[in-house]
Amino acid sequence: MEVTSSSGGAAAVGPCARIPAEHMAFIRQVLDRVGDKWSLLLIAVVEAGPLRYTDLQRQIPGISQRMLTLTLRQLHEDGLITRTAYAEVPPRVEYSLTPLGRGLHEIVTSLIGWAADHHDEIREHRARAAAPAARS
Repeated sequence: MEVTSSSGGAAAVGPCARIPAEHMAFIRQVLDRVGDKWSLLLIAVVEAGPLRYTDLQRQIPGISQRMLTLTLRQLHEDGLITRTAYAEVPPRVEYSLTPLGRGLHEIVTSLIGWAADHHDEIREHRARAAAPAARS
């Protein structure tokens, strides 16, 4: 289904053309959420789940407690992970991917792999792009 509009509502061609204009704002929100660095890494790591909070923290270097908590909450709200709390002393909480989250896992791990494979090349391009600015 191709939707055309010259008023900026929907794209006339390309991958966005099949998306109704009234869905675009929500789709951008979903892409923002699942496309941020912590969500990508959590989706990749939780696939091995169920994992506890401290296991996740150990497996994702650099994530703060605040960002881990916030990202887990958001992924849970979107139905990408489950949060299972056990009535034990001390309390135990585990996180796992839902079927919806598992559908995203292969895409996420491919993207992370691509970034790792091209790390050096991208770093070189950035250095070259920054070099003329440093001379000015």
